[in-house]
Amino acid sequence: MLQPPPPVPAVSFTLRLGQALHRYGTPAHQLEEQMRLVAQRLGLEARFFSTPTSIFASFGPPEALQTSLIRVEPGEMDLGRLARLDALADSVIRGELSPEEGAEHVESILAEPPRHGSPLLLLCWALAAVGGARLFGGGPREMGVAALISLLIGGLDLWTRRQSSTMWVLEPVAAILSSALAVIAASLVGPLSVQIVTLAGLIVLLPGLSLTVALNELATRNLISGTSRLTGAALVFLELGFGVALGSRLAEWFPLPAKLGPVPDLPGWTEPLALVSMLFGVSVLFRARPQDWGWIGVAGTLAYVGSRLGSEVLGTQLGAFVGALIVGLVTNLLARVRNRPAVITLVPAIMVLVPGSIGFRSMESLLARDVLAGVDTAFSMLMVAVALVAGLLFANALVQPRKVL
Repeated sequence: MLQPPPPVPAVSFTLRLGQALHRYGTPAHQLEEQMRLVAQRLGLEARFFSTPTSIFASFGPPEALQTSLIRVEPGEMDLGRLARLDALADSVIRGELSPEEGAEHVESILAEPPRHGSPLLLLCWALAAVGGARLFGGGPREMGVAALISLLIGGLDLWTRRQSSTMWVLEPVAAILSSALAVIAASLVGPLSVQIVTLAGLIVLLPGLSLTVALNELATRNLISGTSRLTGAALVFLELGFGVALGSRLAEWFPLPAKLGPVPDLPGWTEPLALVSMLFGVSVLFRARPQDWGWIGVAGTLAYVGSRLGSEVLGTQLGAFVGALIVGLVTNLLARVRNRPAVITLVPAIMVLVPGSIGFRSMESLLARDVLAGVDTAFSMLMVAVALVAGLLFANALVQPRKVL
């Protein structure tokens, strides 16, 4: 007996929702589970498979499958739109909206103008760099130069988004700018730490979050997606390392020698201010809604404090486990109380723990032909990333979030 075809409106809504969630940075295991839950509530028999560049969706019984392939490009993280898409999925599941209306709402969410204008985005690039420079141990000179470099890179990012042919060269060009300008600044306004300035200037582009998400996907047995994302993160590290090496070589042509010296110690009260500056900058760059900024600050502060305390007890590499466990528990509790996706507060908060700076230092050592230091630092990076993933998995086991995202 032939099975009736699945209802078109329900299929259309499920596919459009999945494509939108993928576009705004949802990991494979969460995307597949969210699509499965929506399809189940809409009475569809469906199977889903997600990779960083595609979604496979099959509807119907195994003997009469209707399979769709959606080619998607990895998009930027947009926490505001993810929150709206999650609320929309709930409305369709509860029957408040029909699947046809849900599909129209998805399109309207995708067509919304950017939440923040270019001036605020550029300011937040600079704020993230200022906070990163202080947390890396920099002083006033490092913070000021890193803010200027990050401001230029932010402008470059906005410009490359308008031309698809140039968006793929952002990382190496940004690394060239950051390293070259750091050396030139050390010559003109030094002494300062070139390494701290270079790292802080590139902090928004460091793929530590992508590395953590990749290992999380591997840990949840999404092997293809996790491996692909891990390869992408490694490629970004290579591009940044190449750009830094080239920028440093170009800076050698500058006639004045770089002035290097010890970094002055800043008062302790500047550290929490730097953390707030970084969290606010990252929240805006990830397009979080203003009503979520306060909760993001609370979660990020707990993550940072937990990581510092964990480092004193377990060591630097494993201290991230404590930070990730605390922030995972807090964000899951907030998700249950506020009925909002945990990812809204988790992603910006976890940014203060991700091992992007360690991976960058590893690549820098390898390019300088210091193989032992490079391999040792790379191992430290992987240990920190694994500790982060383990902390998040433990948190999900102890306090299960009410929502998939």
